[in-house]
Amino acid sequence: MKSARRGNNIFPAEVTNISCNGIWMLIGNKEMFLAFEHFPWFQDASIKKILHVEMPSESHLYWPELDIDLDVNSILYPEN
Repeated sequence: MKSARRGNNIFPAEVTNISCNGIWMLIGNKEMFLAFEHFPWFQDASIKKILHVEMPSESHLYWPELDIDLDVNSILYPEN
């Protein structure tokens, strides 16, 4: 797992897999799944843009090339 300080990325977040159903991420030491059903903005995005994720705080993810901000709680509880 990388925890590089590239741009605003000060916490570790990494896309580990992209499937036809969604995106698998490693956030800190937890694996999380972002289903396209709940996060449709990623479905038509390029792999390169999805892989470029930053984590400026321990509860905030940001994809600068897609201009998408997500709170980690929205991944844990997408129904909210």
